[in-house]
Amino acid sequence: MSKSVSTNSAGPNSPLVSRRDLLKAAFASGLSFTLPGLDLRAAETRGDERQKSLIVIWLGGGASQLETWDPHPGTLIGGPTKSIKTKLPGLEIADLYPRVAEQIHELNVIRSLVSKEGDHERGTYMLKTGYRPDPTLIHPSLGAIASHELPNDKLEIPSHISLLDTQWPARGGFLGEIFDAFKIYDPGNGIRNLKARVGDDRQQQRLKALDVVSKSFQAGRRVQVENTLHQLTVERALRMMTSEQLKAIEVEHEPSVIREAYGDTPFGRGCLAARRLVETGVRAVEVTLMGWDTHANNFTGHETQAKQLDPALAALIHDLKQRDLLASTLVLCIGEFGRTPKINPLEGRDHWPKGFSCLVGGGGLRSSLVIGETDTEPQTEQDASKSSKGPHDPIEVPDLFATILRQLGVEFDKEVLTPIGRPMKFSSGKPIERLMAST
Repeated sequence: MSKSVSTNSAGPNSPLVSRRDLLKAAFASGLSFTLPGLDLRAAETRGDERQKSLIVIWLGGGASQLETWDPHPGTLIGGPTKSIKTKLPGLEIADLYPRVAEQIHELNVIRSLVSKEGDHERGTYMLKTGYRPDPTLIHPSLGAIASHELPNDKLEIPSHISLLDTQWPARGGFLGEIFDAFKIYDPGNGIRNLKARVGDDRQQQRLKALDVVSKSFQAGRRVQVENTLHQLTVERALRMMTSEQLKAIEVEHEPSVIREAYGDTPFGRGCLAARRLVETGVRAVEVTLMGWDTHANNFTGHETQAKQLDPALAALIHDLKQRDLLASTLVLCIGEFGRTPKINPLEGRDHWPKGFSCLVGGGGLRSSLVIGETDTEPQTEQDASKSSKGPHDPIEVPDLFATILRQLGVEFDKEVLTPIGRPMKFSSGKPIERLMAST
């Protein structure tokens, strides 16, 4: 059994970026360094020996596997969705993704993920932490674990970032609130509450006044004050507010041809910012694209969503590869579950955790693997409705997460003590060995 490590207490997320959020984020990040030009290759900006990062593309609402990476055209369950060939021989995906088809060979397709959670909130929890919800504690997300276990002392900005709005962002759980994802709602519109609301002179006067108050309060309470880490937190917050590393989210500095490749949408800008952030050394970035809960008009809904996802995801994969970042960046494209094989009377598909798809790759994983398959030929509508036949070669969510953690360089089965002294492992799964590159 691994050695147990105690952790900080957990707490709820705040829906807005407040100054308290900034203080938490600054405390979570490390000490300063000067950021070179963001247009340089990762080998120059991050160094040849660099720890790995994680980008999660979150498809909020649960994308249909049958309209993305596992189409079944011409079958009872396939609906009107057609398929196209990809650069990976034998692999076809939905024809809504011509650009991803040119890049998907750099990743792997898992078509047989299984989960026991078919509710949005519970499914999101499961697919962000690898654990089913537990009323007695909050588990940390993949990004929080990566940030906790792989600190970067050269960062002045948070090491765990969530881009675009989401109801249930990635959390630090029992590792502590300081590992909650720092929320940025649109990389093209800056960060709220980041700049001082007064001029430099007035700001310096305020800081001097704060210093007087802090020293006065510290008199006779030195140990107690040191335990609060108040001064360190203030210093790191101020360092973050003036950091050159914040330029990583200023996607307007990118050449127009790059911005156009990702797409002129908040999601496109989010994916571009994710690349810039990991190039800067951020450990984990989550980019959310909501709108996949297609109980009605599933097919037109997925057409609309694909217009954002296809260019942005394809550009991200290509950009990471070209900039020498893909080998050190794991990419996971996933949602809380899939959609039912049966098409309902509203031309929609309902929640389906019994066999759905994701894309995963980079970070030194093998590529071009297609794992598992779903039932392609239910003979009747009753068969499609029941779908008692599970996917071939089912992959459990904890096993996928154990794979990602190990590939990041994290001891996936490390046991830590929660704030109440309960021993918990980062993952209850086992790595999927076939995804691991041979050494």
